[in-house]
Amino acid sequence: MKKLYKLGVIGCGFMAQAILKGVVDSDLIRAKKVIVSDPSEAALDKAIDLGVFATQDNAFLAENSEYVLLAVKPQNFADVCRELGGVYPEKVISIMAGVKRDKIKEAFGKNVKVARCMPNLPCSIGSGMMGVDMSDFDDDQDDLEFISGVLGCLGTVLSTDESKMDAVTAVSGSGPAYVFMFIDALTEAGVGLGLTRDEASLLAVQTVLGSAEMAMHSETPVPELIKRVCSKGGTTIEAVKVLEENDFKGIINKAATACAERSRELSE
Repeated sequence: MKKLYKLGVIGCGFMAQAILKGVVDSDLIRAKKVIVSDPSEAALDKAIDLGVFATQDNAFLAENSEYVLLAVKPQNFADVCRELGGVYPEKVISIMAGVKRDKIKEAFGKNVKVARCMPNLPCSIGSGMMGVDMSDFDDDQDDLEFISGVLGCLGTVLSTDESKMDAVTAVSGSGPAYVFMFIDALTEAGVGLGLTRDEASLLAVQTVLGSAEMAMHSETPVPELIKRVCSKGGTTIEAVKVLEENDFKGIINKAATACAERSRELSE
């Protein structure tokens, strides 16, 4: 039976709104083939502004959507299941942190196909990084292309195994916070050295942006790029020495490890 909607989105928070906007702006799906549900009328009003249909009936959405994207907080998943009242989707894309595919199958039935995705905050501006396990859909190229297309509206998609999702969370899911902290610290250092805050912020942000672009597009490995900035007896090497002496890499490793461990805890 043909569904009324190509994509249904349960939850209309910040990330869901970014996904809806990305999908509609990309022309991947016509807005009238998308429906979103949320208990908040204010949130639904924002979705309606994009031209999609809105409802507070999760069961109606699940019954009438070919693909259902779960964009609710993990702690609200049980409530969503109850609200569905036994009407379960057949194809699911989940961005719920820490909720494993098996748990979704346990709730919706073993025959449901689930793609599990970990997006990050820059998805909200179309520059995100997402790890996704789409192995349930390996037997259908159309499904793979559609899911990749939806997620591709938000940035770069890395197809990976669910067993690596905690690591994905630690590196890209939570990674923007580490980068923002570095930008903030570099800005504060600039202010301390006599720059205005606006000057320091511009210098810090653009330096991180340019460096990331260079790392992305250069064939030179990142460790070699570091060496290229460090002239013998120059200024940069003195700063790098301080970072190395204070175990800069070790601190990042400890932070990412703590993040991954917490992700594992949430999934148990």
